[in-house]
Amino acid sequence: MKSVLVRPMRSLQRNILAGLITVGPLFVTWLVFSFLLDKLVRAGQPLVYGLQTMYPEAWLRRPWMQPVLAVVLTLLVLYVLGKLTSMVIGRQALGLLDSVLERLPVVAKVYSSVRQLLDTMMAKKDSNQRVVLVDFPMAGHKSIGFLTRTLVDSNTGEEVAAVLLPNAINPTSAFLQLLPMNRVTLTDLTMEQAMSMLLTGGAVAPEKIVFSREQQPSLSKTL
Repeated sequence: MKSVLVRPMRSLQRNILAGLITVGPLFVTWLVFSFLLDKLVRAGQPLVYGLQTMYPEAWLRRPWMQPVLAVVLTLLVLYVLGKLTSMVIGRQALGLLDSVLERLPVVAKVYSSVRQLLDTMMAKKDSNQRVVLVDFPMAGHKSIGFLTRTLVDSNTGEEVAAVLLPNAINPTSAFLQLLPMNRVTLTDLTMEQAMSMLLTGGAVAPEKIVFSREQQPSLSKTL
């Protein structure tokens, strides 16, 4: 009886595994886009409510129209802001906003930290040298991180790396690790490749990656 069931069970397991491999990348992609769309809808909802107040047409109040409008309006606002900041007047206004926010007692710390992090992650020059691997959450288990800056240990004089470790699928949540330079592995990944790996759970990744620390260049020279 057992021998009769072994073959069908193995076939069932193989087919289920093949189905998971097929659906896995699609499921991860759906999770990423659903997360982004949800954030865009939430950001654009006040704009939709304001538009409905000014133009109380019936089609604006349809359930399926509200999230579509929220996404479109949010993207439009981001485009306009990006266009303005690329102009001279926009850069001056952004500089004025930075100077105002940096004078606020509590907001200054958060804003300046986030601003510096985003500038570091969006930097094009030598960006591939800022993607690193560290042993996290335990030795032998590598996690992708972004080398944001280097510090100096006041007791030993040795260099310490500040590495941001984003969570997969949801990179907006992350850990900040301070660790010795000799425990950081410099990779040949670009920022775009690293973000693609994080957002897709590793489904989108290059064929090869620098995993060991053999003949590693000085990390402090990359910053």
